Amino acid sequence: MLISVALGQVLSLLICGIGLTSKYLSEDFHANTPVFQSFLNYILLFLVYTTTLAVRQGEENLLAILRRRWWKYMILGLIDLEANYLVVKAYQYTTLTSIQLLDCFVIPVVILLSWFFLLIRYKAVHFIGIVVCILGMGCMAGADVLVGRHQGAGENKLVGDLLVLGGATLYGISNVWEEYIIRTLSRVEFLGMIGLFGAFFSGIQLAIMEHKELLKVPWDWQIGLLYVGFSACMFGLYSFMPVVIKRTSATSVNLSLLTADLYSLFCGLFLFHYKFSGLYLLSFFTILIGLVLYSSTSTYIAQDPRVYKQFRNPSGPVVDLPNAAQAEPSVTYTSLGQETEEEPHVRVA
Repeated sequence: MLISVALGQVLSLLICGIGLTSKYLSEDFHANTPVFQSFLNYILLFLVYTTTLAVRQGEENLLAILRRRWWKYMILGLIDLEANYLVVKAYQYTTLTSIQLLDCFVIPVVILLSWFFLLIRYKAVHFIGIVVCILGMGCMAGADVLVGRHQGAGENKLVGDLLVLGGATLYGISNVWEEYIIRTLSRVEFLGMIGLFGAFFSGIQLAIMEHKELLKVPWDWQIGLLYVGFSACMFGLYSFMPVVIKRTSATSVNLSLLTADLYSLFCGLFLFHYKFSGLYLLSFFTILIGLVLYSSTSTYIAQDPRVYKQFRNPSGPVVDLPNAAQAEPSVTYTSLGQETEEEPHVRVA
């Protein structure tokens, strides 16, 4: 349980690095280039993971994957790109507090999609942990108001709020799709295809929407270093997140990421001279308590032949399906470790 919580905090620290470098680029150097920053990340993913797929042999080769599933990864690449773009764009219209609170909408989206498509079932303690985490986020937003922290432009709040909700929805779809792919296929395939289609579509969007902003950037070694730092943190986040999702779940990862704003705030106390409030510490520990509650109990998968086919080791003896009237599913989908390898394979009618 503690390892699962710790792994999630590593992801939060990477997001903190992404936020700090983005803040320096936009506020100190007036480099408003969210699409270009995403493009750099997708290029790194392409160079590392897409080329890995290209040199593989057999059914795991890049061309073989494209022949079978190219249109699915094309849709996923668009979803991932636009999720990043919508949330960053929302900062121009709505307040920081609204973004922090509405971005939590990704959690119910992930829960619902996991319930219906991955057939994951939760227990009461999981919902209690989720509520405690969201209360911690509410506490942080309240502290921002009390200390008068910069709240954003807020020029057209409704538009900004809708952008955040749209981005959170796309994030939820992307995360659940990612969990499905890394459990049924492979982490390298997911990252390689995201790198391929993400680089393609972000390059088009960059040429159409952001080329003028890119020309305005006052290039020097400091800006170059910030872009390198941003790209390194983003590449680390994309590379490490599938590892954590496979060990835990998409829901657990999104709960862990709620602490990212607090890490950015704590860094901002020294770098940007933010005002401090004890409510920030209360918020941080409240979110951690919610994470511990959520991770203390395993979720499980509803008894369904598709789940056995998708998530179980195909080796081993073939047995008949269990009685449909059985009250409790016998298959455990744990967020605390790997699944048992000796589960019997189920014949699907």
